[in-house]
Amino acid sequence: MVGLVPFSRYHRRMAGRVSLLGVPIDTLSADEVLRTLRGFLEGESGRHVLTPNSEMLAASVRSEVFRQVLQHSALNLPDSAGLLLMAHFTRQRIPERVTGADTVQALCAVLPPEHPVFLLGADEGIAERAADALMRRNLSLVIAGTHGGSPAVFEEADICARIRASGAHVLFVAYGAPRQDLWIARNLPRLPQVRLAMGVGGTFDFLAGEKKRAPLWMRRAGLEWLWRLLLEPRRVGRIFTAVVVFPLMVMRYGKNEPRD
Repeated sequence: MVGLVPFSRYHRRMAGRVSLLGVPIDTLSADEVLRTLRGFLEGESGRHVLTPNSEMLAASVRSEVFRQVLQHSALNLPDSAGLLLMAHFTRQRIPERVTGADTVQALCAVLPPEHPVFLLGADEGIAERAADALMRRNLSLVIAGTHGGSPAVFEEADICARIRASGAHVLFVAYGAPRQDLWIARNLPRLPQVRLAMGVGGTFDFLAGEKKRAPLWMRRAGLEWLWRLLLEPRRVGRIFTAVVVFPLMVMRYGKNEPRD
């Protein structure tokens, strides 16, 4: 745990944020998040929003670059139930889980035409199908463009040119964490018209009907990891990191942290 910033330092410095493994997590409700995102769109500077889950925070311990991205974001939304549980363990409080998939749909439901959206990432054809699904639900939504591509550095110039030409104000990137968030951190300065960029993981797959989300009762019970394990057994290593390794990291680090 060398180099991790004590959560009490973040807690004092950042109103409305707690910290887990040195990463600040916002403690806003879903409604407050939506209002904040709409406020970002009224500004001119690009804002980077992340949706950290347990696996991502564990990864941030092993990657200084990724942790720096998480520590300097505009918002970090608590995407997994594990964050709420471990915040409680460290005598902090996150009032509710705010997922990336729900946030994308809620924001697109209220976006006026003057804030067009670009969907980047996922497998071939998925972004297009996700865009169609979003536009069917939200008649005023403008999708400025979609593209699959990859987070490879040699593709970045072409992808950024596509996004600039589209005129999009909102950029959703679905390359999976941490690649999508590292991509945004590298390239957002090259996209002056983008006011809000957000890594969204598997959200396009859900919207396109490629994958099914866990039933609502499982999501509310914090058992979405079990649903994913049943549908995709090959994820067992990632799920082990989220439900076993991450809590052990927080318990080891948290018990030695100074309390306010």
